[in-house]
Amino acid sequence: MASRRKPFIFLVLIIFLMIYLLPVSFVRSVHAQSVKVRAVLFFSPTCPHCHKVMEQDLPPLVQKYGDQLEIVGIDIDHEIGSALYQSMLYQFNVPDDRIGVPTLVVGDQVLVGSKEIPEKFPAIIEKGLAAGGIDWPAIPGLEQVLAAQPPADSVQPASISQAQTEESTPNQPVFIQRFLQDPIANTISVIVLIVMIGSAIGVGTTYLRGGQARSLSWPGWVIPLLSIAGAGVALYMSYIEITQSEAVCGPVGNCNSVQESPYAYLFGVIPVGVLGLLGYLAILVAWAIRQYGPSSLRDPAALAMWGMTWFGILFSIYLTFLEPFVIGASCVWCLTSAVIMTLTFLASTPAALQALKINTDEDEEESENLLEENTV
Repeated sequence: MASRRKPFIFLVLIIFLMIYLLPVSFVRSVHAQSVKVRAVLFFSPTCPHCHKVMEQDLPPLVQKYGDQLEIVGIDIDHEIGSALYQSMLYQFNVPDDRIGVPTLVVGDQVLVGSKEIPEKFPAIIEKGLAAGGIDWPAIPGLEQVLAAQPPADSVQPASISQAQTEESTPNQPVFIQRFLQDPIANTISVIVLIVMIGSAIGVGTTYLRGGQARSLSWPGWVIPLLSIAGAGVALYMSYIEITQSEAVCGPVGNCNSVQESPYAYLFGVIPVGVLGLLGYLAILVAWAIRQYGPSSLRDPAALAMWGMTWFGILFSIYLTFLEPFVIGASCVWCLTSAVIMTLTFLASTPAALQALKINTDEDEEESENLLEENTV
């Protein structure tokens, strides 16, 4: 009798375990699927670092975690995206030296840059899933954006908010919106821009009117000092652009947004900082030849130096215009280089005008001698 009860008890035990464990495992499975880590990525379509994060760093994480990871992308180049980004900066009290894209907000953590995001985000995901998930960050206005268009299953930042922001009619022109993103720093950029344009017009007018070079004389040590200072600034900018490190900015401005923009590279390849470094070194060499080289090379060196500073100030005018009205951010290092180049341009003008005057006088004298010979 006891032997017959054993199979019966064993069967009852199996049925009991199936009835008890299957629902538990099902609940656990459903719970695991409901645990999510949600994050917001602020980006700009013109930012190469943003494309690296969106195309290289985040897709493997989405593939790995599947439905447990949701990332919504916000394009800050559109009106709603820009307003949401400013709201996030205020909500999380982000310091000025960490303002820039790409910025990933997960929970109460703000990750900035194409190095910090891939380095720290995977560990945050693991910790968040283990702790029961991380909900959308508390950014004022984010719920309205998500309600209008829920996040996609994969990382498609442009699909979130871009369509609805393109349909909205901005109250202000785009360049005004860019300027208002950082009005204090961008106002400084505009002031520097006006000074540079005025300097170029003033020197050009003096040259066309045949002005005297002596009225614009500068001490001889000014150009090498400015060239060395400019080379130092350009060297630091080159380091930032090549290594993609975060720049140390002052109390105003957003150097990292400028350095991460496509305008930080000439033809998309050559870092502008490297171009500036080579330019300052070439100006220094031309000054040395003008001061200590053979007499036959001094005037050509002065003219070459002047030509390089003409290119430098015109290129600086172009870059300084882009900062407040196109990029929407100003870089204190770029403005410093622009001021140095303007002073170098003004300091190199007297020697160049003097060289042009001497050459003009010699040409006139040769023409008079030829005329006399032909008359005789």
